[in-house]
Amino acid sequence: MQKVAVFGSAFNPPSLGHKHVLESLSHFDRVLLIPSISHAWGKTMLDYALRCRLVDAFIKDLATSHIELLAIEQALWQPDQSVTTYALLTHLQSQWPDAELTFVIGPDNFFRFHEFYRAEEIVRHWSVMVCPEKVNIRSTDIRQAIAAKENIQGLTTPSVAALLEQLQVYR
Repeated sequence: MQKVAVFGSAFNPPSLGHKHVLESLSHFDRVLLIPSISHAWGKTMLDYALRCRLVDAFIKDLATSHIELLAIEQALWQPDQSVTTYALLTHLQSQWPDAELTFVIGPDNFFRFHEFYRAEEIVRHWSVMVCPEKVNIRSTDIRQAIAAKENIQGLTTPSVAALLEQLQVYR
C-alpha cells in the first residue's frame, strides 16, 4: 500500500518553514503539495496559477523525487467557496483507493482543526499528522520583507526568491 502525505497550504509563498515540514515526511512514498485555491478563513492570496508556479520552483530546489505539486483544487473549486479538506481527501481517496492518505498540518492549523469542515470524519477516515515547527519562518515573513524591500534569502529557496523578484509581487 502506497503511503501518501497530503500537505495543503496557501503556499503564499513557499517558505523555509514549509521546507522543514517536508523534511519530516521522508518516510512517505509520495508527498503531495496542494496549494489552496480559496482560503477557508478568507486570507488574501496571490493568484492560484502564480502560487502553483512558486510551488514548482520550490520543488525544483528541493531536488527530491517523492514530492510533487498537485493542482487539484482548481477542479474541485466552486465560485465563492473554499475547497474543504474533507472534500479534497475524499476526492484523492477516490483517485487512489489503495493509498494510505495522511493529512499533514502545521501547529497553527492543529489548534484550529476543530473548525475544519467535518473534522471528526477526517480523523475517522484518514491519519492526521501534525508537524512541529522546527524553523519559525512563515510566508508572512517573506511578504513583509518584500514589502519593506529587504532581502529574502534565508526565508525561502533560491528559485522561489528569483521568481518572486521576477514577478514583482508583494510590493
